[in-house]
Amino acid sequence: MSETPENQLPDAQKSILASSGASNKDGYDEREPADGSIALPSHVAGSGTLDRLVENARDYAKASTAENTNKAYTTDWKNFARWCRLKGTDPLPPSPEMIGLYLTDLAAPTNGSSALSVSTIDRRLSGLAWNYAQRGFALDRKDRHIATVLAGIKRKHARRPVQKEAILPEDILAMVATLGFDLRGLRDRAILLTGFAGGLRRSEIVSLDVHKDDTLESGGWIEILKDGVVLTLNAKTGWREVEIGRGSSEQTCPVHALEQWLHFAKIDFGPVFVRTSRDGKRALEARLNDKHVARLIKATVLKSGIRSELPEKDRLALFSGHSLRAGLASSAEVDERYVQKQLGHASAEMTRRYQRRRDRFRVNLTKAAGL
Repeated sequence: MSETPENQLPDAQKSILASSGASNKDGYDEREPADGSIALPSHVAGSGTLDRLVENARDYAKASTAENTNKAYTTDWKNFARWCRLKGTDPLPPSPEMIGLYLTDLAAPTNGSSALSVSTIDRRLSGLAWNYAQRGFALDRKDRHIATVLAGIKRKHARRPVQKEAILPEDILAMVATLGFDLRGLRDRAILLTGFAGGLRRSEIVSLDVHKDDTLESGGWIEILKDGVVLTLNAKTGWREVEIGRGSSEQTCPVHALEQWLHFAKIDFGPVFVRTSRDGKRALEARLNDKHVARLIKATVLKSGIRSELPEKDRLALFSGHSLRAGLASSAEVDERYVQKQLGHASAEMTRRYQRRRDRFRVNLTKAAGL
């Protein structure tokens, strides 16, 4: 196994190492590399205009992946850099041999820690590839030291993914019934009903603004119409529109709940879902974190008595933010293509993963073929 000494690296890669603080006495800088990877060429003199362009380019580079993805990739790099130091090596330049050993240690740890799932190991490898790209290196995932080890890990340790329980219509009604009618209760009711009816991810719920371009961090906006509300989302799979019609009664209508929240919270600009004061009577300016949605789901599941036959710990483990999306996919008795469009899935197969209950033989190809 051999690695390229730093003094034999190309000049461009040397400058990246230097600018990122990668090579130093104590190891490598574990900070997110995106900002430091965008810079002027060494032969170009800086100026006010060029410096501003560099800053803008860094902002765009950071926005190339979702905020949660950026956080995960940053953590992936920190973990790998720490592992390399413990093994007496450096993370730069990339060594397929060491990365193969790192993946092995994640699947079968030698220090007594718990093994990671195959999906997490695969995600960490993606994080490393992204981080290396930001530092000017190409990581060949098809290299035999990486590809064959990962294939073996998947073959030996892969398990069927554990899916979160779907929140069904009777569940969502029981959950919103536990909420009060102060501002906090109105907000949380709108979150649950809108998230369920729209089949939204928790990040999509909290990223909504009242209008287009209200805030820089906006992930979309709303348009309330006579027959419903249209959500325009800049989501994981790109821009899409989600249409939520009005319900059969005001008590369960997501559009009415949204209108009530916006009216009494006096929100006509900026984030749709914001924090409230401690007494729940005053809306603040700060946008809610997506973790609030997950906490809200778990809290109302407990209060409503859903799956009360199970211990509290097991009940909490069954539900998450994705339970809202799974609930819509499992409950909507319509053509599958409409559910697929609402959830923003690229394939019907992905939509079926969210359907916890469905008639698998609704379309009987055996009979259709004449047998």
